Amino acid sequence: MTDIDDRIRGALDEDDRAFLASLDEGRGMFSQIGDVLTGPLGGWSKLIFAIAFVLGIALVYFAYRFFTATAFEDSVWWGIVTLGALLMQGFIKEWFYSRMNMLSVLREVKRLQVQVAMLSESAPRA
Repeated sequence: MTDIDDRIRGALDEDDRAFLASLDEGRGMFSQIGDVLTGPLGGWSKLIFAIAFVLGIALVYFAYRFFTATAFEDSVWWGIVTLGALLMQGFIKEWFYSRMNMLSVLREVKRLQVQVAMLSESAPRA
């Protein structure tokens, strides 16, 4: 631990320590997904989540058609469609997980802001 960490801990009262302890709890994937769905872009996130769900079902159907195609042309067509759907699904998930990561980083920044504010309140003025 550094000296700054010790000073921050010393400046915290019991309520502040309880608040920071609640922030330290590991947030699971479902909690983070819930944060994305209820955050500032919650409506868009719900729409993207629904599109990803429908696209996942379509992807299973496209893959089924690819593996059951009898003609070579049909196999090529369904293979291209399957790959296109797989790419779209990947981009959607990348966006979704990027939002989850951004919200986690913002949460940590807010935590640091609280710690610095509490430290500056308790620091002696020169």
